[in-house]
Amino acid sequence: MNALARRFDYLFHSTRGLVLVAIAFIGLVTAIFGTLSGPMADLGLKDISVRVFGMQLVEAEREARIIMLYHTIAMAVIAIETYFITAIVPMKKSQQTNINAAITVGYITSLVFGLLFAYFGRNFIFHGLFIFGQSLIFFAGLLLAKALWPWGKDYRQTNPDYARTRGGIDLERAAFFTMAVCTLGSALFGAIPGSMFGNGFESFLAEDVVREPHKTALQLSVIGHLHIMLTLIAVALSLILVRWVDFKGWMHKVSMPLIIAGSIIVTLGVWLVVPFEEIAHIIIYVGSVVVMPAALLLVIYAWRKFIRDRFASLNIKKWGFWQGVGALLHDPLKFGAFWQMVYMNFVVTFVGIFMAIRLDKVMRMMPLREERITLTGHWHILAGIIATIILLYYADLSGLKGRVRQWFGWLVIAGSDLAFAAVTLFETKRLYVTESAQQPLVNITMLLTDIGLILVLLVLATFLIYRLADLFRSRGRWASELAESRSEEVRQ
Repeated sequence: MNALARRFDYLFHSTRGLVLVAIAFIGLVTAIFGTLSGPMADLGLKDISVRVFGMQLVEAEREARIIMLYHTIAMAVIAIETYFITAIVPMKKSQQTNINAAITVGYITSLVFGLLFAYFGRNFIFHGLFIFGQSLIFFAGLLLAKALWPWGKDYRQTNPDYARTRGGIDLERAAFFTMAVCTLGSALFGAIPGSMFGNGFESFLAEDVVREPHKTALQLSVIGHLHIMLTLIAVALSLILVRWVDFKGWMHKVSMPLIIAGSIIVTLGVWLVVPFEEIAHIIIYVGSVVVMPAALLLVIYAWRKFIRDRFASLNIKKWGFWQGVGALLHDPLKFGAFWQMVYMNFVVTFVGIFMAIRLDKVMRMMPLREERITLTGHWHILAGIIATIILLYYADLSGLKGRVRQWFGWLVIAGSDLAFAAVTLFETKRLYVTESAQQPLVNITMLLTDIGLILVLLVLATFLIYRLADLFRSRGRWASELAESRSEEVRQ
């Protein structure tokens, strides 16, 4: 009994255990419900999953099911980032415990009962529990915002190497607080139209109404909610990486005000989409331009730090360019997390900018189906990049070493980047190939996408199986991580 209690303590009290449980949930949901996608349906896997699990898939309810699925995964991702934040940002132990407990119960309740409602019948008790879980997550967000309050005397920044005000307010903590408050407001921004479902407002996918000249206020709110929540998840992850590499110096002092200002501007721009759609997009672009230099400075600082730390460990004081590249590539987990931020610009940012600039002259000249594919691929790639960065960060947190660390890191990077590049070529294919000649390109890009994603999922499955097997060992990795967690609590 004591052995079970210790494992429960690890899985639901320690940061590494909580993240492991959430990743396992996401992996399981992705593996099962991913078989319902178009490519998997063509292979016959959809029919197998429907029969084996007893799913009830009414075609008229497809959009609502997809929305529910996306929300369950997104809430688990938000829980993971919350666990990271409560572990790395100084706060009271009671605050960390309350936040983690509330969001854990919330996302698990929403995930389980939301999927049961969407795919296994319409039991509205399950839908009520789904909403109850979301309410707990929002409550956890309120607790987090309170814990991150940057104006308290207990968390003043006294080190001049970090961004701060003259009064000693820690601007990095203020950036975390700003992100949390913007996320709470943006969650309500989506909850308002969500509360109107079944009351004259029908579920829809954002890409389905992209060409409608007049969108209702509720439709604009849903579209804005989709974009801002994904953006703020990316901002939160960037701030987590800031802590990971101990970002400081003049770059830190420039970046933190930019992240704070950019987050506020982008959020306000999205909220203004409903009353002032045209002007709002300009505000969103301005906010994005403000945030992007901060991310660039973070990458530059991190890569320079990795190179210097590597040569310092080898006691090498002078090195050339290619030696520096070798030192940077030595650790795929640390290099990869920031490489994904750079790679994102090629497969997400630049494509999005082109779409915005050439919207009327190029994008709207395409068939609607092609524009829908471009939009869908655009934000799926961004979500996928966020997921890979989380995996690389957690693998480092888990203490992967040696060849296992190398294989895990490079396979995640290679597999995901191959898939993202193939999807980018597929979604923009109408720019360089006609519909009558597109099939060879479609076949190749779909094959490469499947290879890349399957590779990443196999690596993740192997990692989860290893961690599951480790839980059955009395002195496994989990035991040392639990001991480290308790030592950290004592130190705090």
